[in-house]
Amino acid sequence: MQQFVLIEKSKAENAIETLEEKYKNTKYYLNFNSPLELLVAAILSAQTKDTVVNAITPAIFNKYKRVEDFASADPSELLNYSKRVSFAENKVKNIITCCKIIKEKYNGKVPNNMESLLSLPGVGRKTANTILINAFGIIEGIPVDTWVIKLSYRIGLSESKKPDEIENDLKKIVDKKYWKNFAYVLKEHGHQICQSTKPKCEICPIKDICPKNGVK
Repeated sequence: MQQFVLIEKSKAENAIETLEEKYKNTKYYLNFNSPLELLVAAILSAQTKDTVVNAITPAIFNKYKRVEDFASADPSELLNYSKRVSFAENKVKNIITCCKIIKEKYNGKVPNNMESLLSLPGVGRKTANTILINAFGIIEGIPVDTWVIKLSYRIGLSESKKPDEIENDLKKIVDKKYWKNFAYVLKEHGHQICQSTKPKCEICPIKDICPKNGVK
């Protein structure tokens, strides 16, 4: 088994700057127009393609416009709108419960701090970071999804497979000015070049820097 190679800090900074420049137009991938819409879309997106979420949310947001609408939603009716996503029943339950809590505890407004967001069902640190960054412009950390986990390991930014540990490792290496989009930059790099089963290392812009951990 190949031994993990941690990339040198200077090379890591170079790699990060190179990727940020290459994918400088990359943005968050779920469509939303309010913190509430982002909360709902982000909960629905777990282990589901963003294209699927973006395809179903317009009808959902047309039907349910306020926190109160989701809080009082009939679960079977909301499920009918959401059935294309994975674990739809559980996600619908979490959305309704979230909105009941937001209505009662936060005066109908999605909270804008990490502690409060993490208290909501279906909201982990990745989703909380996503909401803070994209709905409120508050940048406290880096969302860690499956692409961030995979590429952080390959590039040698973190040996861990645990999201919280990976985020801590990245925050020590990645300049804070890049935190907002870094997860989406890695995702785009994964889609275009550093693919799961057969990465295109020969055309990678950081091929001379990346230690290629786990690449056969």
